[in-house]
Amino acid sequence: MTNALPHWYLLGAGNMGTLSAWYLTRAGHAVTVIKDNASPMQEKTLCFPDGQRHSLNLPVRAPGQISTTIDHLIVAVKTPYSQVALPPIIQHLHAHTQLIRLQNGLGALDGLLPHGILPLEAVSTSAVKGQHPHHDIVAENTTWLGGHGEKPPWMNDLQNHWPNLVWTRDIRIPQWQKLVANAVINPLTALHDVPNGQIIDDPSLRLCAEKICMEADMVLQALNNDWPGQSLDNVLAVARATANNTSSMRADRQRGATTEIDAINGWIVRQADQLGIEAPENQAVVSALRRGSVAG
Repeated sequence: MTNALPHWYLLGAGNMGTLSAWYLTRAGHAVTVIKDNASPMQEKTLCFPDGQRHSLNLPVRAPGQISTTIDHLIVAVKTPYSQVALPPIIQHLHAHTQLIRLQNGLGALDGLLPHGILPLEAVSTSAVKGQHPHHDIVAENTTWLGGHGEKPPWMNDLQNHWPNLVWTRDIRIPQWQKLVANAVINPLTALHDVPNGQIIDDPSLRLCAEKICMEADMVLQALNNDWPGQSLDNVLAVARATANNTSSMRADRQRGATTEIDAINGWIVRQADQLGIEAPENQAVVSALRRGSVAG
């Protein structure tokens, strides 16, 4: 049975990519990292909430070293780097490549994939911090996988090795819930250099959160009448549960990395523009992070 399992190629072996590779290898799947790297192997250490430490050794192939078609691909690279990371492997993809997009936000792969590829979307609320080669798993929460077609045949067994992995045919609700939470917590904590809980404790930040949520709900309800709205309660619950955490966008900004603002609030702004809806609060945080200042 193991021989019939997919061989996954992993584009983006950061925190979430590494955790997904760990679960896949536990289930017997082969995982190869795509990266320009002189080393043929990538050695990682994962530290789990119960204190257990595990080593994960993954083979590495540069795009030019791949000589076969890629039938199964996970894209976990941070969204700003999608347009650089994906083109070198496009020639190895085909219309039936099964692709899982494990990225924050939306729209990062638009226009980049060969015709016919309909990605499965992965939405994870797990939390991992650290940088290669050490990854600290803060929490193993729910991960939803879904989007197009039927549940893949390898999914049932993978659920025995990937904690809280859920298949859903309609990925939009968990995807949009995470999008709105990220649209509030990530930019506000990044711009003001504060932990997540400050969204609740600081009246001015909470007011910004309310405005961002209101705009996001207007856009999402215009896109789907079934969107329930009232996102603020969920966002504040996430901020409360992760009060002492540093958001990924805050961490990116602290180390001078490009943030994922364009795939999160930027996506909301683009949808609002197409719908003729005003979204000034979301536009403000997008503009502020692009120019590196605090939103007014």
